Amino acid sequence: MSIKTESVRTPSAQAPPPKNTPQKIDRPVFFLSGGLLILFSLMTLLNLELVTTLVNQSFQFAIHYFGAFWQLLLLITFFIALYLGLSHTGDVRLGNCKAPELPTFQWMAIIMCTLLAGGGVFWAAAEPMAHFLSTPPLYDAQNASVLDHAHQALAQSFMHWGFLAWAILGSLTGIVLMHLHYDKGLPLKPRTLLYPIFGDYVMKSWLGTVVDASCVLAVVAGTVGPIGFLGLQVSYGLAELFSLSDTLALQCTVIGGLTLIYVISSVSGVTRGIQLLSRFNVILAMFLVAFIFFFGPTEFIVDSFVASFGIYLDQFIPMATYRNDGQWLGWWTVFFWGWFLGYGPLMAMFVARISRGRTIRQLISLIAILAPIMTCFWFTVIGGTGIAFEISDPGVISEPFTGLNLPAALLAMTAQLPLGYWISILFLLLTTIFVATTGDSMTYAVSMVMTGDDHPNSGIRVFWGVIMGVMAMLLISVGQGGISALQSFIVVTAVPVSFVLLPSLWAAPKMALDMKKAQQLKH
Repeated sequence: MSIKTESVRTPSAQAPPPKNTPQKIDRPVFFLSGGLLILFSLMTLLNLELVTTLVNQSFQFAIHYFGAFWQLLLLITFFIALYLGLSHTGDVRLGNCKAPELPTFQWMAIIMCTLLAGGGVFWAAAEPMAHFLSTPPLYDAQNASVLDHAHQALAQSFMHWGFLAWAILGSLTGIVLMHLHYDKGLPLKPRTLLYPIFGDYVMKSWLGTVVDASCVLAVVAGTVGPIGFLGLQVSYGLAELFSLSDTLALQCTVIGGLTLIYVISSVSGVTRGIQLLSRFNVILAMFLVAFIFFFGPTEFIVDSFVASFGIYLDQFIPMATYRNDGQWLGWWTVFFWGWFLGYGPLMAMFVARISRGRTIRQLISLIAILAPIMTCFWFTVIGGTGIAFEISDPGVISEPFTGLNLPAALLAMTAQLPLGYWISILFLLLTTIFVATTGDSMTYAVSMVMTGDDHPNSGIRVFWGVIMGVMAMLLISVGQGGISALQSFIVVTAVPVSFVLLPSLWAAPKMALDMKKAQQLKH
């Protein structure tokens, strides 16, 4: 299929609009996405059992019929991204900007915090432990030693949070959006990713409205879920650490505080609040990693990272394409792929917004290579430490973790460290700010969809930020099942969203070559 880019005009300098300038809101997208979210919330409040049944049936349909497609989509995306970043197109500068808009550390901090999010804390402690206690089906559970189980568990976690997960969240799609928005003047919306196939039709028709609304629905569901889940997790942690009552009031208080943080951050903008929050979070995360590394099982962490990363690379293709156990895939790999795909378009929009002036090589190197490696080390420090304590004292982590109790796994691990009480508090703070950085980034991205502008009006940002917090409170009021249903629902929304991401496989290489010629770069 041809890439249709010749009919659009190159924009003038992309300056932010004057303050208080009214922006046109895409009403069809607003009412369609917002209406469906309100309908989901009301149905959950009125009949949680019915909603859970419908979501679970749709969830099973999605992972059964689209799981293999998603596995191939992520795998191919990663390898094409690597080629563009490491080949002669790597020197192409993106965003119609001669120099990076954000300093490198701030840029890296925002990327890491937004894309890793809160899942990178509780899941970092819980997933390696889950695979250690129940060996993934690809590996031999009969003839492996305890250390083999540990290394295989970490390697499987690397697969779910490593190269493929990161690449789908802004590598090829980031290139496409930056070219079409900053060079060609198209709005910064999910529908723009389909412009290479449908041209102006998708920009002006009902199809574009459905595409934008589907992507907003997916990312709001994927953000409200972690916000509500965080309320449950932090409330559990506060109850354990301060002997408080783990009540709905405490959970809503946590969510209310979180909402206030990310709304203020989002309103202050990318170069202020979002940047400051991300930088603080990265510094706190580095401190906690260093503390555990030096005061925890240092030798085990080093050996496990090297050994597990070796297994990850050696078994990369077999793990990425494993199809023999559908039930296990639905619980793990395909579930994660659906979740990350649902975030894909709006994450790409946010990556495009903060990456102006970066080269393709810089973009791909961070998103598809460096950030995944840092994430794998993070999982080794957090999850590997928990496994080390479990090996030396069986049951110390696994018993609190019974029933896939994510916060219990984290707190059981931190309790074994020196100053464990204070480290536990810092981890709760870290998780809260991790989710806040995702909340402010996605609030900003949803607002960009509503306006098509990369500097959306502050009022729009406040509205969507508050709506997500209120939705989370409503859903936890019916119990954890409401949040769980919403988290499964994002996998259902990944079905249409995955087709929105598909054209980037051939559009990004074509556009990279076009930009290379336009910028008169030599081989």
